[in-house]
Amino acid sequence: MVAINHKIIELDKVVVKFAGDSGDGMQLTGTQFSDTSAFIGNDLATFPDFPSEIRAPQGTVAGVSGFQVHVGHANIYTSGDLADVLVAMNPAALKYNLKHCKPSAIIIVDVDSFNAKAFKKAGYEADPLKDKALGGFKIIKAPITEMVRITLKETGLDSKTIDKSRNQFVAGMLYFMFNRDIKTGIDFLQEKFAKKPALVDSNVKVLKAGFNYAETIEELATTYVIKPNLNKKGKYRNIIGNQATAWGLMAAAERADLPLFLGSYPITPATGILEELAKHKELGIKTFQAEDEIAGVISSIGAAYAGSFAATSTSGPGLSLKSEALGLAMITELPLVIVNVMRGGPSTGLPTKTEQTDLLQALYGRNGEAPIPVIAASSPADCFNWAFEASRIAIERMTPVILLTDSYLANGSELWHIPDVNKLPKIKADIVEANDDSYLPYNRDEKTFARRWAAPGVPGNEHRVGGLEKSDGKGSVSHDPINHEKMVYNRAEKVRRIADMYPKQETMGKEKGKLLVIGWGGSKGAIYTAFSELEEKGADIAFTNFNYIFPLPKETEEILGKYDTILVCELNSGQFADYLRTQFPQFSYQQYNKVQAQPFMVSELKAKFNEMLEA
Repeated sequence: MVAINHKIIELDKVVVKFAGDSGDGMQLTGTQFSDTSAFIGNDLATFPDFPSEIRAPQGTVAGVSGFQVHVGHANIYTSGDLADVLVAMNPAALKYNLKHCKPSAIIIVDVDSFNAKAFKKAGYEADPLKDKALGGFKIIKAPITEMVRITLKETGLDSKTIDKSRNQFVAGMLYFMFNRDIKTGIDFLQEKFAKKPALVDSNVKVLKAGFNYAETIEELATTYVIKPNLNKKGKYRNIIGNQATAWGLMAAAERADLPLFLGSYPITPATGILEELAKHKELGIKTFQAEDEIAGVISSIGAAYAGSFAATSTSGPGLSLKSEALGLAMITELPLVIVNVMRGGPSTGLPTKTEQTDLLQALYGRNGEAPIPVIAASSPADCFNWAFEASRIAIERMTPVILLTDSYLANGSELWHIPDVNKLPKIKADIVEANDDSYLPYNRDEKTFARRWAAPGVPGNEHRVGGLEKSDGKGSVSHDPINHEKMVYNRAEKVRRIADMYPKQETMGKEKGKLLVIGWGGSKGAIYTAFSELEEKGADIAFTNFNYIFPLPKETEEILGKYDTILVCELNSGQFADYLRTQFPQFSYQQYNKVQAQPFMVSELKAKFNEMLEA
């Protein structure tokens, strides 16, 4: 219960950032706070920010792990620009995140971890809490480590396990600060540590201790409440992007009435897709953790040839390794979904950070004429829809499809409206029945140019596919140059006609005018928020976001021709802008690019849009 002498202020939204060492449990606490917010009906978006370096030195800036959550009464589309509340478990977390805080932010620190040794590790020469530069912040110096050790003194737990519970003390403080029902936090812990009752008991004690401590300190005489988002009707849950992608593949297999196979090699940040699908063997899903990227995709091609709906998951370096096999999937014209969760590159790059830098690789990264459809998801929950759509295209048009997500989407979460699977569109595979005398491997549907799907072992459907060029129609190996050219154009025409499946490309804002802002994939949330804030003030601005990348929607040229200035915003050095130049060279494209392995901030986008509008 909240003490009656505490003042409660109602907020529309708040951004909270949890930060500490990788072992401080900030990801867990952030998830716990997010799930509680979702449970009470708040809208939200999260941004887990992991260190790029494996086992970075403890207490250093390189080792800081963060989790940012944006919670609101109205619709939320981004994880927020700057934090209203920062939890800093050590000096390094404070140093790394100060620039990500609002000038009036509340900063909660574990004062017990602020000592000379920790200052040196973080690169401070003196105690930062005594720095006058922090004067605008409200600093809450909480003796978190000491209080946790006192709380668990009689439990018999070792000191390392006790100190790992510090995150729950912070969680308790935040539950009090935002008037959350502590029972939801307890339920979270009981589910998380269901097989370890001793940990449930200790963490619940610390959670309650943090709540009670917050109730007693003057610094939290004011608490806050965020009412539920009543715009969202129906049944919702908080979902992570990789989980949504996996479930989208599962739903597609169900609606296609096909078994699902995923062959993948674990790679950051895509591994969660493999892990999620591996949990559902009872649904007939088969997963294969391959020894390398090539084995992963080749196993999936084999599964597709055998009649399964097949997928593989990877990130940028893995997509490079899969390139030859993707050419095989393309020339054999087998249905396969390749999920590429983009990360900072090149090479190993920044494996836990986000970028949109694999676009050109997805479009062109194969030898020969090897067109493969490319689509991109726009938000964590949206990954479900686009995984389903990639699957629909792959199965109905007999082609591999590359689905681009990114680390920001894959690890982030948001509210997801749980669909009725039976109301999702039926996916129709054109499967050849036994002893169909009309079947030839490369006969094509007159409308779609897709070939039919015949599983091996079905009587009367014996046929040959492979990496060598095949003759049009019957599919025997052919070295005829005229046939080769015809097959090249047939495969390209099949992909071109996939645009017939698309809904109309939507443009928000002015139907024609001064400025058209273009985004694609995972940058949508920030761009849309910046656009909508300016549109509400009457700006002559429009916005369109592309999810269908190749082929582009049929309306693209018409849309581009309606505006004086076209601004393409993307988290790379201009790959989509360059792609548009090849497709529609008659237009001029301005660019706003960010290659910092971090998502766009709404404030920086608004500044750029205003600059373009005032030009």
